[in-house]
Amino acid sequence: MNKQHFDLMQFLEGYVRNYRRMNLSYLHNRSMVTKREIDYFANLGQMLGFEAYIEDSKFDKLKGRSRPMDLSWWKWDARKDNENYLHLALHLERENVWDKDVETIEKLFSETEDGYVPHNVIGIQLVESAERICLLNELISKKNVHQQSNVLMIYRYFDAEIDFDRVSAYFFTPEGNVESREAICKQDESGYWFMSFVEDYPPLRDQVKS
Repeated sequence: MNKQHFDLMQFLEGYVRNYRRMNLSYLHNRSMVTKREIDYFANLGQMLGFEAYIEDSKFDKLKGRSRPMDLSWWKWDARKDNENYLHLALHLERENVWDKDVETIEKLFSETEDGYVPHNVIGIQLVESAERICLLNELISKKNVHQQSNVLMIYRYFDAEIDFDRVSAYFFTPEGNVESREAICKQDESGYWFMSFVEDYPPLRDQVKS
């Protein structure tokens, strides 16, 4: 079966531009933020016609047991199969803990049963610094040689120089091509979090990568 790949960079556009609509403020703790972001992608999947499951699971052959998926989208079409889902359209992981970044990638690229290999994966990961991203991207490129998924990795980290969060997103194709975009995440005057692409945020426009 040919894999169904999405325009994950378009998903990124929606995530960034709609972030303020999640109504997350300084009063929300990390667990609340994680839940709201997962809910955002669950609702997106349902609107696109997929069956979306929060806290789903799939078998990990290396560990010999099932492991949780923060979010899954499954493709259903009774015209082709009235008993089984056609494929796992998306596996998403959202992680707040810095030292679980490799574990997050291992979940997204675990060796599993054929029907559970995701056509698309999204990882949203808080990292300690920008320097960590290169190592993680190398690991993703290596693992995706076998899995052949469409991959969107969204890294978020605090930048002391500008005193708010940077968001670095990378899109990996199954062929190994990589595209990136940069955004920022900060609180507005009301204390609510919003995101903006760097090119749309006047103080940082000069930093846009060509």
